[in-house]
Amino acid sequence: MRFVWTAMPRARHSRPVLALVALLAGWFAGVPSWAAVVKEVRVDRDQITVRFDSSVADASSFVLDGPRRIALDIGGVSPGGAADTGGPVSAVRQATREGGARIVFDLERPALVSAGTFSDHGLTLTLALRKVDDTAFARAASAPRLRYAADAGRAPASSSGNNYRVRMSVPKARPGPPLPKIFGQAGRPLVVIDAGHGGHDPGALSADGALREKDVTLKVAKAIRDELLESGKVRVALTRDDDRFLILQERYGIARRLGANLFISIHCDSAGNPEATGATAYTLSEVASDKEAARLAARENKANIIAGVDLDDAPTDISSILIDLTQRETMNTSASFARLLGREAGPLIPVKAAFHRMASLMVLKAPDMPSILFETGYLSNEADAQFLDSRAGREKVAQSVRRAVEIHFATRMAAR
Repeated sequence: MRFVWTAMPRARHSRPVLALVALLAGWFAGVPSWAAVVKEVRVDRDQITVRFDSSVADASSFVLDGPRRIALDIGGVSPGGAADTGGPVSAVRQATREGGARIVFDLERPALVSAGTFSDHGLTLTLALRKVDDTAFARAASAPRLRYAADAGRAPASSSGNNYRVRMSVPKARPGPPLPKIFGQAGRPLVVIDAGHGGHDPGALSADGALREKDVTLKVAKAIRDELLESGKVRVALTRDDDRFLILQERYGIARRLGANLFISIHCDSAGNPEATGATAYTLSEVASDKEAARLAARENKANIIAGVDLDDAPTDISSILIDLTQRETMNTSASFARLLGREAGPLIPVKAAFHRMASLMVLKAPDMPSILFETGYLSNEADAQFLDSRAGREKVAQSVRRAVEIHFATRMAAR
């Protein structure tokens, strides 16, 4: 996409020429001939105002880091018109994109869009800006885009004489998956075990292709369930007990709906180096702790993209102080359990020296439920694969989890 810089406000007589150029550009770019045109982009100290020559129905924005930018996508619009800068915005760029226009605001200091509203029957879009620190901006850069919609039920006022309505069919809310059965004595803490992957998503494969991660994780999850139930200290539920696919939000969503006290997602790792071996545990971090953690985060989070699921309605950030404090406490508890699991697993199964790692994994992002992702070994390593494919190996994995779970809840109960 080629961006065109727009300078400070031009002389008044140049605006009709710019509008004509924008309309011609929109025609050749495939934008409908009736598309609105950006008349003006004005940036004040804490506000961005975009005006159009006819009604606009929707827009969305997102932020990009390195360098810091706010991108605004507007449907059914051609770029054009004067633009100025101010506040945190150092430069404004406009370009044609499929189905509309994109306006990019280069930032000289971090700022986010806190609200966006249409007014004047869709002729004006106003974005409120708020200052943030570098950490908050980096966090927002990984969040889904924000969306803004005009009131489609009101007759638009258009300086170009257009008089039309925009209608959009809204799909019914998708019900969550049925809740699984909970095993164990009532009143005990609830541990939810999540067997990673499943259905059309096989996950990692062994070197010879005989083992699929989705099958191994299900067997390991069931072994952990049986071991925990034998202890009698906790209740247990599985997010899946057969070969089905769940999107990442559904996995921790099931655990939250059940009121779980601990969530453990079971996975198997894979690496290009066949010598890579050992189990690891991941807990949530806004910034991946090392390159391997970042690679894992990218691989796991793609599961939703592969499934073709629209995740734009997922929570975008944690802005409330209360929720932020809750998540910090949850992250601390998760990290404590991960370290405990590493200590108990060491004598029973192969583990990496740096057992506890951190990554920004979607499946760990429940703000109020301690969660870990347990990579039980490498399917790409022949010894690890044989270990996980054996009943004896899975029982040792289950025993390590049982020991850690018992100590975890006993410690928390004593602390109360």
